Amino acid sequence: MRDISINLRARTEQRDLIDRAATALGMNRSDFMLNASCEKAQAVVLDRTFFALDSAAFDRFVAILDAPTEPNEALDRLLTRRPAWEK
Repeated sequence: MRDISINLRARTEQRDLIDRAATALGMNRSDFMLNASCEKAQAVVLDRTFFALDSAAFDRFVAILDAPTEPNEALDRLLTRRPAWEK
């Protein structure tokens, strides 16, 4: 069940185009717009979390991940303190 409304303004030509596309897919305007928006949103989010590397770049990336970490005194101090919400 949909429980929230999303409102937007469009030009007549835009609405007509959306309506033609929705009808072509056997959908109503709201379903078409929601599906199209969600597909675009998923693509944007995925683009921010997925990256492609060629073989050489991937090997360098994995080597960096597998390398031992450098000592970090500031991080060590931070991790030994109690969080503010526990005080």
